[in-house]
Amino acid sequence: MKLSKKSNLKQKSIVRIFLSGFAMGSADIVPGVSGGTVALIVGVYEELIASIKTVSGEVLRLALKGKILEAFRAIPFRFLIPLAGGLLTAVLTLAKVLEWLLLNQPVFLWSFFFGLVAASIFLVGKRVKNWDLKVIVSLVLGAIAAYLIVGLVPVETPATIPAYFLSGVIAICAMILPGVSGSFLLIVMGKYSQILSAVSNKDFIVLGTVGVGAIIGLSLFSRILSYFFEKHHDLMMAILTGVMLGSLRKIWPWKEVLETYIDSHGVENPLVEKNILPLAYDQNFFFALLVALAGALIIVYLSKFDTKDN
Repeated sequence: MKLSKKSNLKQKSIVRIFLSGFAMGSADIVPGVSGGTVALIVGVYEELIASIKTVSGEVLRLALKGKILEAFRAIPFRFLIPLAGGLLTAVLTLAKVLEWLLLNQPVFLWSFFFGLVAASIFLVGKRVKNWDLKVIVSLVLGAIAAYLIVGLVPVETPATIPAYFLSGVIAICAMILPGVSGSFLLIVMGKYSQILSAVSNKDFIVLGTVGVGAIIGLSLFSRILSYFFEKHHDLMMAILTGVMLGSLRKIWPWKEVLETYIDSHGVENPLVEKNILPLAYDQNFFFALLVALAGALIIVYLSKFDTKDN
């Protein structure tokens, strides 16, 4: 009887990790929204960082020593497989739907994510146990930094090996940082279209350079985050809360497009935007509020997930 109960708990944990991955993948599809935010809310963020640290550290060291079987056993498959499965499922099933919404109903889509992130700020802030001056200052600085970053105007950077390497480092760090979109920073650095072109042209030198930068960036940044979570948990949570607060600038639903760019599929997309007030307080405005409320309620529900075994 005890064995059956334990087995059921493990199955529920796997399902919840899968759903967490699905929610993360859904967020990552939309430029300007971070899957790291969802990971933090549903309780898999710290485990994700720890898993990345294990794979890029202990597993790699064992493999380089020729201890392949030990390296294989050290990989946290029970966490990574359902999480990756959820991410992949979201990308395969929702990519076209979200792209259509972004093109045809942007206000409603951004309203949903605005509500989601706004609720996340409150929930993550609750995880700070002691609000002292240092923690409050960290929150404010995190918010200011994110507000300025998401408002950056795209620039042209040189198409050189060091620039591609650095773009890989920066983008992957942003992708695992709640509130910041890796794809958005690639656009800001002028590398988004260049990397898409490299994919289309099968330029393995460029793609390999970006990949190496991403691997090294992920390995180093995961250790920094892991250290701060372990030694300065409240400080880290305050910074992440501030980053999400500042990132609301990017996902404000009502925008005026100032500049556009053409992606690899020939589709025109917003490049530089300005936040504006709603043009009319009509039924569309109130529906946008309902959609934002739905996003907030969903993230509150997801926050109740307990992805750890009992």
